[in-house]
Amino acid sequence: MSKYRNLLIGTAIAALAAMPAYAGKLGLGRAALPEEVAAWNHDISPDGTGLPVGSGSVEDGEMIFSDNCAICHGEFAEGVDNWPKLAGGMDTLNHKDPLKTVGSYWPYLSTTYDYVRRSMPFGAAQSMSDDDVYAIVAYILYSNDLVDDDFVLSNENFLDVEMPNADGFIVDDRETSEKAFWAEPCMENCKDEVKITMRAAVLDVTPDEAGGEATEGAAPAAAEEPAKEEPKMEEAKAEEPAAEQTAALDPALVAEGEKVFKKCKACHQIGEGAKNKTGPELNNIIGRTLGGHDGFKYSKTMAEMGEGGLVWNDETLAEFLSKPKDYVKKTKMSFAGLKKDDDIAAVIAYLKSFSQ
Repeated sequence: MSKYRNLLIGTAIAALAAMPAYAGKLGLGRAALPEEVAAWNHDISPDGTGLPVGSGSVEDGEMIFSDNCAICHGEFAEGVDNWPKLAGGMDTLNHKDPLKTVGSYWPYLSTTYDYVRRSMPFGAAQSMSDDDVYAIVAYILYSNDLVDDDFVLSNENFLDVEMPNADGFIVDDRETSEKAFWAEPCMENCKDEVKITMRAAVLDVTPDEAGGEATEGAAPAAAEEPAKEEPKMEEAKAEEPAAEQTAALDPALVAEGEKVFKKCKACHQIGEGAKNKTGPELNNIIGRTLGGHDGFKYSKTMAEMGEGGLVWNDETLAEFLSKPKDYVKKTKMSFAGLKKDDDIAAVIAYLKSFSQ
């Protein structure tokens, strides 16, 4: 992939080098200055050639990504509407409809850095510093579970990152290995008529400018797979909410929870003046019935779980925060879950501080 990209870039550079001859012959323009060529020619190769000196952390990348990338790619790189997903899709490349993301498909991390640095953010390409790009790439790696949350990416450890699909590409040698079997292609008047024999199953694949519903006339999305067995609706023994709410909270744990809660702020508000957004506001969530906050439309499953008597407490929150889609089938929440028990405990403590 990078081989052919570099070939195209090399061809373009050769054309720039030849400009004086064309300028002299046609009397148009001038030769590009060396600094102009250098500003355009900043590709990065899989072996690290072209990488700038710098570094960026997952922690910084999360904030930079939120400010510059999340509007299209989602707070967790999960994609918004039909804009590209950058995370997920592991072990789907052999599926009928694979999800190709940076983690599941891209063979070289250099392509990620190169593309972000060259083309992003949309509408303001090349406006970010090299360190900011390192931080964004680090956050994308974290979103794909390829590095830990304390990881710092730099030009020094860049090649140490192993991409899962690094061995998934082969050199296209058909021109030499199969050419002897090729028939001479027909170039004109090859058929008496052309008939449409198949149509695309899904047509709503192009994002519209408003980022809203699919374009009118698009084929309906494929039916969702039947839901797996729902979680048991056994009513949780309601712990004394007052006891939970009045229990002494560790200020350090609450402060840590506030940091982790940054992963949730794109969809959930909490504190004074909090309102429902993509997700419900979370004030006084301890002791609240699942799917029971007025004014917010929950998934059918969560509403049913609440009707079955489940309430939010330490146990139910911990299970939900670890793997939301496992705990509540077909939940609207796209977040994959918190990976560390310490982070889960911290967020719960933070939520409790707004439930007293």
